[in-house]
Order: sequence, then C-alpha cells, then structure tokens
Amino acid sequence: MKLGNTHLKYKFGIPVFIMLTGILFSCVNDLDTIRKVTYDSNAPDEVTQDLNVMYTDSGYARVHIFATHAERSSKPEDITKFKGGIKVKFYSEDGKIVSELTSRYGQINHSTKIIQVRDSVELRNLEKNQLLETEELHWNQTDSSIYSDKNVVVTTPDKVGYGKGIQTNQNFDYYKILKPYGKMEGGKK
Repeated sequence: MKLGNTHLKYKFGIPVFIMLTGILFSCVNDLDTIRKVTYDSNAPDEVTQDLNVMYTDSGYARVHIFATHAERSSKPEDITKFKGGIKVKFYSEDGKIVSELTSRYGQINHSTKIIQVRDSVELRNLEKNQLLETEELHWNQTDSSIYSDKNVVVTTPDKVGYGKGIQTNQNFDYYKILKPYGKMEGGKK
C-alpha cells in the first residue's frame, strides 16, 4: 500500500508542481510594458492642491500666490498651470498688501518668467481703491510690469474708464489704457 501511495504522489504531484511553477513564472511583469500601458505623456510632473507660495526679498514678503490646483510640467516647456482659481497678493517695501490679482485660471512660463491669467481677471489697488477688470493679463516677473491687449474696465472712486489694452505695474498704482473708448463715467459702477 505504501508503494501505491507514493506512486500517486508522483503521478499527481509532478504535474501540479509544473503547473504552479509555470503560473508563478508567467506572471513576471516587464517594466517597459507597464510604462507603455500606464505612461501618459500629457500628464503633469507635479500636482499640488491648495498651493500657498510666498516670495520674499531680504526677509520681507513681496508676492504671495494662492491656487486651489496647480500642475507643473517640464516638457515641452517648463510651465505651471493654476486651475480652479488663483490669487496673488503684492506687498509694498514696508510689508503692506498693496494690490491683489485674482482670476479663474493662470499659468507661469518658468523660462520667460511671464505669468498669464485669464477668465474673470481682477487687479485691485487697495490703497487707491481702484479696480481693473479684463479677461486676460500678463505679468512679467522680471520687471513687475502687467499688460493686456484685451478689453479693460478701470474703476476708480471718481470715474470708470473703458478701453482696449493696458499697461501698469504689479502695484497698479498707475496705469495707461492703450486705446480708450467710450465716455468716461463718474463714480463707481
């Protein structure tokens, strides 16, 4: 009886062993195959929720950026996209908030140091109580200039001005409407 039992172990044991070995070795994943299946060339390199970045100079706050969703990609260009809204606070040399920029979308080109914001763009000078509204602005971080070639509305305590295109600085303490049109209206809208 012992001989027959051993014979059964070999008769069924060897095929089961071969089958299990085949299953184990057939489940090896090739990393190149996995990358081809899971890699998305359009996916960002970094994703950040509730971004909060403070730029300082000599220990003093200069610019504070808030964004609900940021995506940074290094190729084909080094760009960070701010989706879901962006708010930028600009500070004076004595540390007070001078102006605020808000929009629903923005992006930084890190090579050119140009930030483009669009969709419901507002730039406010808090000290002068003036407001710039447009659909798109460009902010050059190198020289602190802000400009647009889109339609703009500038509201100050004593007038409302309309035009196409504007040049100002990040503090929005002066401005030039490039192609003014319409009648200047008095007072706030």
